[in-house]
Amino acid sequence: MTTMIELTEFRVGRGDGSRRPREDALPEHLDYRDDGCTVFPSCLSCPLPRCRYDVPGGARAMLNVTRDAEIRRMREEGDLPVDEIASRFRVSRRTVFRVLTPKRVESVGGAA
Repeated sequence: MTTMIELTEFRVGRGDGSRRPREDALPEHLDYRDDGCTVFPSCLSCPLPRCRYDVPGGARAMLNVTRDAEIRRMREEGDLPVDEIASRFRVSRRTVFRVLTPKRVESVGGAA
């Protein structure tokens, strides 16, 4: 006894079987070159916690977060003068004051 199996084309769509999925819809068909960026040569092995292109301000902003925290710590714990902190980080006095000034919280919906 021989069993005959009939193969039919499987279609995905609205349920009426009229549309096939796009060939390039699946990630397996994606031609991805891992060129990296100016920070690291490979995206898939990059040491940054977030991609520099996903952060507003890019890589510089990510590095400034660490620098700013260190400036605040040095000012609070060591009570160093602004000129000394500026020379250690090779930034201007204005940058140090900008980091040390608390940010204003803007009210939502205008003046209260």
